Amino acid sequence: MGNTRFRRAIEKIDTANAEDPTGVAAIHAERRTQWMYKLKGDSASEALLLAARAQHIRRWQIPRSAYPDGRAGYLNWRAALQRFHAEQTAEILRETGYDDETIERVGGLIQKRRLKLDPETQALEDVLCLVFLETQFADFAKKEADKIGNIIRKTWRKMSPQGQALALQLPLSAEERAIIEEALTSDE
Repeated sequence: MGNTRFRRAIEKIDTANAEDPTGVAAIHAERRTQWMYKLKGDSASEALLLAARAQHIRRWQIPRSAYPDGRAGYLNWRAALQRFHAEQTAEILRETGYDDETIERVGGLIQKRRLKLDPETQALEDVLCLVFLETQFADFAKKEADKIGNIIRKTWRKMSPQGQALALQLPLSAEERAIIEEALTSDE
């Protein structure tokens, strides 16, 4: 995407993510964009590229610890994050001259509306899963050893066949590959 409005929006998203005290937001935003180009190539729409870059914008501002433990607390936190990310992105897109239709589309992608029904929403989910597997899987496997099989199975179910094929091409260690293979062949 070579247009000025798009570049300005990406710059503003990157500036917001650069405020992350851990530096993770900026790295993950960059990786999502790279994965999106691998997944969709030149067919990735401007809205999809914006959503991929902004997916977790300012995520650190709403910590998981702000919500109760357990599944209900986790789901409430995730829903709040999706709304927050969409709102933060909408503000940037308005500032850079995007129309309401594009802003709504990007927000819908960020909030994963019509997952499994909308090819672009599915592409974004694939990219999120790929970035997780690439950057966080190893740590989760160590810290959450008793839960990692279930995490992998849930992640795998979220992905399209194309996303799964890319995941199998990741440069994982033999131990990490064994964890994935065991999780995918387990009946749990």
